[in-house]
Amino acid sequence: MNGFKRNWANRILAKATAGILILALAGCNDTEGGGESAVQKSTQSVSKPKNVIYVLTDDQRYDELGFMNPVIDTPNMDRMAAEGVHFENAFVTTALCSPSRASILTGQYMHNHGVVDNNKPPREGTIFFPEYLQKAGYNTAFVGKWHMGELAPAGRRLDDPQPGFDHWVSFAGQGHYYPIKPNGEQSMLNINGDIVKQKGYITDELTDYAVDWLDSRDSEEPFFMYLSHKAVHANFAPAQRHSQQYADRTIPVPDSQADTPENYEGKPMWVKNQRNSWHGVDFPYHSSLDVQAYKMRYHRALSAVDDSLGRLFQWLEDNGHADDTIVMLMGDNGFMFGEHGLIDKRNAYEESMRVPLLAWGNGLKTNHVVKEIAANIDIAPTILDIAGVESPEQFEGESLYSLAQGESDSQWRDDLLYEYYWEFNYPSTPTTFALRTDDYKFITYHGLWDTEELYDMRTDPKEMHNLIHDPESLAVVADLRSKLFARLGDSRDGLSVPYTEKFSHGAVFREGERSKAAEFPEQWLRDGSEQDLRNFMKPDKVRAGLSKGKPAAH
Repeated sequence: MNGFKRNWANRILAKATAGILILALAGCNDTEGGGESAVQKSTQSVSKPKNVIYVLTDDQRYDELGFMNPVIDTPNMDRMAAEGVHFENAFVTTALCSPSRASILTGQYMHNHGVVDNNKPPREGTIFFPEYLQKAGYNTAFVGKWHMGELAPAGRRLDDPQPGFDHWVSFAGQGHYYPIKPNGEQSMLNINGDIVKQKGYITDELTDYAVDWLDSRDSEEPFFMYLSHKAVHANFAPAQRHSQQYADRTIPVPDSQADTPENYEGKPMWVKNQRNSWHGVDFPYHSSLDVQAYKMRYHRALSAVDDSLGRLFQWLEDNGHADDTIVMLMGDNGFMFGEHGLIDKRNAYEESMRVPLLAWGNGLKTNHVVKEIAANIDIAPTILDIAGVESPEQFEGESLYSLAQGESDSQWRDDLLYEYYWEFNYPSTPTTFALRTDDYKFITYHGLWDTEELYDMRTDPKEMHNLIHDPESLAVVADLRSKLFARLGDSRDGLSVPYTEKFSHGAVFREGERSKAAEFPEQWLRDGSEQDLRNFMKPDKVRAGLSKGKPAAH
């Protein structure tokens, strides 16, 4: 029944009539006292569906949490972890704003939903998961950054209300931290189709709109609110109250930032080359930006997001909804601050693709750490599961709800696909495919004369020792590469590389006095006397002795 949804009442009726025990949703405990049947108890427990508040931050990396980072203070995020659940191995399937947000809303990988960069809008007919919540009787709201495509269809605005939401507050593109833009123009907001002036600091103002909607909504209906902050997207600008925060603290420089032969040993050439580019520490955004000072502004801008969470918790407690609401917090992608000489995101390294994911609410296990691999494609099925709504067949993610309740799942995923497609405007990051397992990360690059990467995440969490040329790792490489391309082939378009039109050269410049181009990998340097060079054209499975085969065609 592709796309079919039962509303909440029908779900209860069907299962109760059949005499099937309905499992209680999280936060709904069995009623005290005797004489009630299990069906009666369970029917009571689900008679009122859970509310959900999903908070999305922009560019918040996995360790940008107070309980993981001694430099910063995030008391409300820390509260979520202490009183709820921390998914410590949460990832995005692509580390770029629009594609990641599309994966959250559709429950699909990028190669299937088609939003392949920040320019391309969703395909016509794309279904966002809040539409299913509406059909199930939920009152829904979107507040904040939408950012799904840079080119709006004729007669439409980029911030126009979207399907699935009863209430809408947004802005065009990335938005602005303060009402007056750097060019002196007024920043505007779209409120249910009406264009109004932004009045204050954007994180606070979005929270104001969120609380106003919570106060004014239909109190008889369960609610879902998607609060999508601009923060902490560059160019980071903290609220005035946080402008001097952490003045007594020092931002550490990552060990891998140093331009040393040891740091770049075994690394792809593009990594060394990117450090002297728009997304590198030698020429960051084609400027003389101090990366550590930049990170301090990032920390400070996050504080207003933490304040926002505190206001939401206060509203829930003041209005009697602390026991019937699940709050989730997630980053849309990570951010590099000097690791491997890089800044920003897009690549498949941990700091880029790994994100915070927290869940808080009655019925969830408290102070619980989930070690299973979670992803942005899991958000849609999770929220529908909380609401008691079946997931449609097109979802590629899985519900995290049972894991958040402390249950184990022996059938949980063994790996997660990562994909990023080259953008002409930022050409220093190549088309990237990766497979992340509990133990390993395999990364390959499409259309690039460069080496692949394999890291043992158990012993090398900072991804410093590339095992791709290690003979003992050849079987692992062959296995993961095969699995990766099987994932990519399981798509509506098969094995294909999407792209958007190139309309300029892009950010191709280098700083003349900084680091030079990378040398070819040592393993590729030959003197022409070896007799086994053609051996490297054989499939890895053959070379590893895993199967019989012939040398690949050349």
